[in-house]
Amino acid sequence: MGKVGEELTEQETAIYDRQIRVWGVDAQRRLSKSHIFVSGLKGTVIEFCKNIVLAGVGSLTLNDDRLVTEELLSANFLVPPDENVTRGKSLAELCCESLKDFNPMVSVSVEKGDLANFDVEFFQKFDAVVISCCSLLTKKSVNAKCRNLPRRVAFYTVECRDSCGEIFVDLQNYSYSKKKKEETIECQLQYPSFEEAIAVPWRSLPKRTSKLYFAMRVLERFEVLEKRNLQDNSTDDLPNVLKLRKELCEAQYINESQIPVPLLQRLLAARVEFPPVCAIIGGVLGQEVIKAISGKGDPLKNFFLFDATDGKGIIEDISG
Repeated sequence: MGKVGEELTEQETAIYDRQIRVWGVDAQRRLSKSHIFVSGLKGTVIEFCKNIVLAGVGSLTLNDDRLVTEELLSANFLVPPDENVTRGKSLAELCCESLKDFNPMVSVSVEKGDLANFDVEFFQKFDAVVISCCSLLTKKSVNAKCRNLPRRVAFYTVECRDSCGEIFVDLQNYSYSKKKKEETIECQLQYPSFEEAIAVPWRSLPKRTSKLYFAMRVLERFEVLEKRNLQDNSTDDLPNVLKLRKELCEAQYINESQIPVPLLQRLLAARVEFPPVCAIIGGVLGQEVIKAISGKGDPLKNFFLFDATDGKGIIEDISG
């Protein structure tokens, strides 16, 4: 990942001195030569973008052609609440201008277009791809395109609904090193694709699997059947969602209590994001991308789920 043979410049070494002391010059060199693509600029992704720009990646490409709305401003601190500034500009364009001020050493640019229409070759120039605010079909499609490339491209999806959040990670065949006492151990992990992971039968998962994981899958399925976007959901949909929950639980041989009604209500009512939750999810996502690029530290495999009502972050390995 990145052109690891290139040395850091004197300016980079000076700016990133504290980080180099934490994770070493080799990790910072990999970061500084890495290229990240991000699509779907909601609050959680904005937190992520801020974190990796400050960490000093080589370049960040933003994709989101939507115009600014009040809902999109709820957790997006990069967009100025001034109609004279935002008028006629896409979300990606506005965020790009602000992110450049965080770290002039990082190249931040905008890629216009529909995420679903980018071909396989488009993703070849990136080291990591992070997507949000898109359909289940698009998540599967982009993940498949990343997997069809001659070199490994790390893939992440992230969603934040109400006070809950989910991250999915696909590092394909991933090798990394970690220190154990005085020695360095080489480790390897095999990741499933997003499509493979969510197809794992529920009855084969541990009984203590996060209820949020199941609830997210129910809503994904509901949105596919209803041809809906996340922002189109409301609590009025609860009767139909509960009917679908019953059908899925019966087909998967699990108890409906694994997907509590109050949790589904909260997720359906999610119109805006909560900045504190965005900060947590975006922070975790930033750490994971940095670990994947640097090759240092244990990466999570392969779902991270967070619910602010109990303050717990849970890692679930859904690999079949």
